[in-house]
Amino acid sequence: QVHLAESGGGSLQAGGSLKLSCVVSGSTASSSCMGWFRQAPGKEREGVAVVYTGGFGINTANSVKGRFTISEDSAKNTFYLHMTNLKPEDTAIYYCADSPRVIGFGQFCPLTEWEYPHWGQGTQVTVSS
Repeated sequence: QVHLAESGGGSLQAGGSLKLSCVVSGSTASSSCMGWFRQAPGKEREGVAVVYTGGFGINTANSVKGRFTISEDSAKNTFYLHMTNLKPEDTAIYYCADSPRVIGFGQFCPLTEWEYPHWGQGTQVTVSS
């Protein structure tokens, strides 16, 4: 069984930065797509950024491009979401997720949540204006 645990959420003012971490443990695949999704109040969950083991295959939502960066450290079974220039509309519960999906050279991990069977419990990020 795969277990994911997020950390790093919090409350801050617009323009600030925050770094989320997700530790993956359990019966994980040797390679997988992993990433971040978020759900704002009253809205559906949406993909934010995903990455494949080794750091390639990155796929980032247009709404956060240029502000959010995803990275991973396979040695630590951990991946991160570096968020800068945060806006009030970034307020949401952020979830990390993992998928055993395999991608090839030149391909990208999907940003669709149904592709990810393993999920963390979520961490709240609140950005005030």
